[in-house]
Amino acid sequence: MPSPRIVLRYADYAALPADGRRYEIHGGELSVTPAPGTKHQLVIGHLFVALYTYVARENHGVVFIAPTDVILNDTTIVQPDILWMGPDRLDMISSRGIEGPPTLAVEIVSPSTTAIDRHTKTHLYARHGITWYWLVDPEARTVEVSELIEGRYALRVRGAGGSPLRAEPFPDLTLSLGSIWA
Repeated sequence: MPSPRIVLRYADYAALPADGRRYEIHGGELSVTPAPGTKHQLVIGHLFVALYTYVARENHGVVFIAPTDVILNDTTIVQPDILWMGPDRLDMISSRGIEGPPTLAVEIVSPSTTAIDRHTKTHLYARHGITWYWLVDPEARTVEVSELIEGRYALRVRGAGGSPLRAEPFPDLTLSLGSIWA
């Protein structure tokens, strides 16, 4: 007879050790990944600066960088690499983290997180109503911009290499992908 499934909750998550690992809870199940590599960190830094600069200049919400807890419900807590809270969702920012779905979640794909970012998180983010999801792949040098439509993500644009990318959902923001990979 299989043992009963243990469902982890926010209180269990908050009690996890601060040991340098990246902990998340996906539907009550613990997910642990190693610290990101240097390429991942360079890409996240460049992309964060570009988004932060635009959002601050336009006074268009708030951008956060990992680790920032996104508490989608008591059994689903994630830490997107970058997230944006549009002006209509600023009331979801609390001392614990983000209490509900951000407007945009960005994941930088790493060899150890490819399946989680492309499958697990895609389904979690859609189920919890995150309107925009970007998958950034430093190895392939691609950015996939997807929008939640009728409960599923639809690819809106895919940028590659050094080409400019119109960065939906941000009006008037075009990212120079070459500067992201530098």
